[in-house]
Amino acid sequence: MDGVRISAVIFDLDGTLLDTERATGGVLREFLEKYGKVLDPDKEVKRLGQMHKESAKAIVEDYELPMTAEEYSLSIMPIYQQRWSQAQALPGVNRLIQHLHKHGVPLGLASNSIKRHIGTKISHQQGWKEMFSVVIGGDEVSHGKPSPDIFLEAARRLGSDASSCLVIEDSPVGVRAAKDAGTTVVAVPSLQNQSERYSIANYVLRSLLEFQPDLWGLAPFEDWVQNALPIEPLYAKGLIREAVAQNSSVILSIDSDNCSFDTLPDQISGIFFGWAKLQIQGIFKMVAAVSWDFSTGFSRRMIKPCILGEINNFVMEPLHLVFVGYVRKLFDEETVLDADIPTKEDASIAWNALDLPDFGKDAAEFSYKTYM
Repeated sequence: MDGVRISAVIFDLDGTLLDTERATGGVLREFLEKYGKVLDPDKEVKRLGQMHKESAKAIVEDYELPMTAEEYSLSIMPIYQQRWSQAQALPGVNRLIQHLHKHGVPLGLASNSIKRHIGTKISHQQGWKEMFSVVIGGDEVSHGKPSPDIFLEAARRLGSDASSCLVIEDSPVGVRAAKDAGTTVVAVPSLQNQSERYSIANYVLRSLLEFQPDLWGLAPFEDWVQNALPIEPLYAKGLIREAVAQNSSVILSIDSDNCSFDTLPDQISGIFFGWAKLQIQGIFKMVAAVSWDFSTGFSRRMIKPCILGEINNFVMEPLHLVFVGYVRKLFDEETVLDADIPTKEDASIAWNALDLPDFGKDAAEFSYKTYM
């Protein structure tokens, strides 16, 4: 983009590559409850991307805990460490780092986490230790993010000038640090309703599924199958409030009070497809628009699934969804609530792709048995 040619790519870890937030979700809340304290989400959002030493000191002070920051760390860190093994790679991550590594692009990790903690986290991800030639923690530089030190040091170790490095970040403090280091920055926000805090990034994506290497002079992806991209399965479930016939599909309305999107990472938006399992009527092809709704003043996950093909009438039937493919991002003028989203073309791509082995029903049936 704008003539930029990238010689190395540097990633943040937590919230950018690994969904550690959801894996460790509830740890701090449960810890605070032991001391009669109530977690304040607004305070925790402001701590996103901070070094542990800084956040530990602030947490002890903010919640008036009867301990020092060091004692707090010694108490809570083992709990976090137990959960790290459950952290999954975010959608598009394995695809991207494997692609870049295959094409000889030097890869670095630059995280405010302590170096040994980074090693523990990535040890649970197959091949990651081998693919990253540089791994640097916040304890290896004088100042962590939002200081640019960590990205300048990562670029130095990669043998690249910072101006030719591409940094991929999820937090505002990380984006600021990368910009001040003189790198090109792609933001994949983990704060879905605070887009203004990412405005200084060169490019903002909803997920790494939208990343296009050729924009940066890197080898393009070649893994699309008939206008569709195979993805690692993602799941959602709930109760159907109503169903409306539209052309050759049935649009479902999910009861927002009786649904679970816990397995959908926050960094997911676009047109996806896969399989829908109705408790009574079986498994059907499905295409869905997935995004966030901020119109009510708070973040709310929105999914508009469309069952492809004929289906009988039903009311409040339990529904399980497994997404196995990706079609495209949502355009700026589109919303999930638009009457023609997903479009006929989206449905056609999904219908044809789901007949291919890459998106097979057998895998979906196995997934339902293991997940649901």
